[in-house]
Amino acid sequence: MKIMYIDCGMGAAGDMLTAALLELVPDAEACIRELNALGIPKVSYEKRKSEKCGIVGTYVKVTVDGEEEHEHHEHHEHHEHHHCRMQEVVSIIGGLSIPESVKSHAISVYSLIAEAESYVHGKSVEEIHFHEVGTMDAIADVVAVCYLMERLAPEQIIVSPIHVGAGHVHCAHGVLPVPAPATAYILRDVPVYGGSIQSELCTPTGAALLVHFATGFGSMPLMMMQGIGYGMGKKEFERANCVRILFGNSKEYKGQMVLELSCNLDDMTPEAVGYAMECLQKGGALDVFTTPIGMKKNRPGTMLTVLCDEMSEKEMVKLLFRHTTTLGIRKKVCERYTLERSVVEETTPYGKLRKKVASGYGVTREKYEYEDLARIANEQGISLQEVQGLVNNGKESVL
Repeated sequence: MKIMYIDCGMGAAGDMLTAALLELVPDAEACIRELNALGIPKVSYEKRKSEKCGIVGTYVKVTVDGEEEHEHHEHHEHHEHHHCRMQEVVSIIGGLSIPESVKSHAISVYSLIAEAESYVHGKSVEEIHFHEVGTMDAIADVVAVCYLMERLAPEQIIVSPIHVGAGHVHCAHGVLPVPAPATAYILRDVPVYGGSIQSELCTPTGAALLVHFATGFGSMPLMMMQGIGYGMGKKEFERANCVRILFGNSKEYKGQMVLELSCNLDDMTPEAVGYAMECLQKGGALDVFTTPIGMKKNRPGTMLTVLCDEMSEKEMVKLLFRHTTTLGIRKKVCERYTLERSVVEETTPYGKLRKKVASGYGVTREKYEYEDLARIANEQGISLQEVQGLVNNGKESVL
């Protein structure tokens, strides 16, 4: 499983997250060219080398019409500029040359920001105005992060407790406490802390991106690191002002905990046992199987065993009592090791042919779905063995 850990020991901002993610993609320079070709009005991205406390990382400079905006001003009104509404933001993002999934993520992130501003200012989302230059700057950061997340495709994203900073921040409305009200609203139900650094470390954009993409918050999980990205901020502190992202795989030898529920049956017909197994499988069991056993009074019987996760335990117990004659169920807690499994589809002149692929622990196994092989055999008037032979001897023969 591809796993990402975002270390927010110095907070997070949109440009810092962009820079850290850029360090993880195979060709960062090509990605910068792609971002500049997306069509965000007046926006330009520039990748620069940056050093903080002896650590070398990446700084991403975003300019709008040649002007670089400080992100903590981005959502506050500047009456000398034109302002954008949320509807315009959605329209801008919708018109970009990016996949629909990236557009959806970007609009969802900006909706979190708009919802926070709506709450803070006591206005509806439709009434909220965003400073034009700051809005384009934020859109640039949000779109870049969503675009890079799509490229890296992490399956799990864990975010550390977020260092938000302390003190006060100056904005168009006056002096506000840190975290800024919008940031504080976005980070509800998220682990945060203040510390002694007198500065705004986590911005509304950074907060919204983290909340949107995080699958969990906490300490670094067990993982095998394959890449480390350092996204540098603009400010200088005694501590390295950066977001660090660790990217890799979860340890494949880590076992998965499962429950084993079993009961002994000696007064059910094979049809009734088969029906009970079908109900358990439909109810969410990981596996269901039977074992022939000898029971008291020398009666031949059947042990019915169900494997399930903790979330399904109660449902499995209900189904066992409902569909079998057992008076009691045994429970064991087990660990199991599994190969990573997936199903790929291959297009053939006879329709789709599905293939199960399992890999891990140095092995890879592939097997075509029986139902698809049987369909080809029936339609072509040949035996199942002939179809399997053609597939095994070379796909070109059958496809």
